[in-house]
Amino acid sequence: MALIAVSGQPGCRFEEVARISAHRLGLELVNESRINGLIERDFGADGSVPSKARADLIASILARLATEYHLVYCAAGAAQRAEYKTMFGRATAPPYWFDLILNAESMDSEQMVELIRSSMHALGLKERGFLSPAAEAQIQFQFRLRLARHGIVPPGAVHLPGKTFAHPSEQIFANLLDFYRIAWEYEPRSFPVQWDAGGRVSESFSPDFYLPEFDLYVELTTMKQSLVTRKNRKIRLLRQLYPHLNIQVFYQKDFENLIFKYGLAERPARA
Repeated sequence: MALIAVSGQPGCRFEEVARISAHRLGLELVNESRINGLIERDFGADGSVPSKARADLIASILARLATEYHLVYCAAGAAQRAEYKTMFGRATAPPYWFDLILNAESMDSEQMVELIRSSMHALGLKERGFLSPAAEAQIQFQFRLRLARHGIVPPGAVHLPGKTFAHPSEQIFANLLDFYRIAWEYEPRSFPVQWDAGGRVSESFSPDFYLPEFDLYVELTTMKQSLVTRKNRKIRLLRQLYPHLNIQVFYQKDFENLIFKYGLAERPARA
């Protein structure tokens, strides 16, 4: 199987390297935001997963995903040390545990991505197939034992949401972000904005894109006015309930100016 872990200290471009590597090699990128979304989907966002159990839970999720996907797992250095402690019982990892150590001060992102690509092909990681169910069950056993101490049962099935865009404008916007090497995630989270009398979520809002490097959510609104009014109501609720969120809304005229400016479409001729 291909399970490539990319880590580094803040400022060394490891997130960009992980994102480009996943795109070039046809692997699924699993970063901190995506992991958080998977955990919140099954356990909620109320802190019900103790910090001491988090590394075991992430390792369990990655093992489950590895039976269906080839992965690039991206995490900061501190998070990676927690994973090594989980898997190997030590707080730090010696250099010989790594297949590849790159110096971000002497190489740019493209050079590092090319070395990862060459190493992956040389090792034939994809050709080995996914993690077998028997191997995954053996790995899960140790994590389930440790998680049981916290009353946590890992999810029985884990699937990554696909990247099927709901509207052509979203595909165009994603292409623009890719061209400028801006990391993006498509509808990574849904935020409850209304609840019924029993406290159950009755309405949610899922922004179209999240740009992790800017901690910014982007919503594209290229629809008729009646639907725009309904969406604006949800966005107002979102801002009231989650004031810490940064969200930028692109309306139809904003989006058209954007794609014409960068030559993604021709501006219609005036009569």
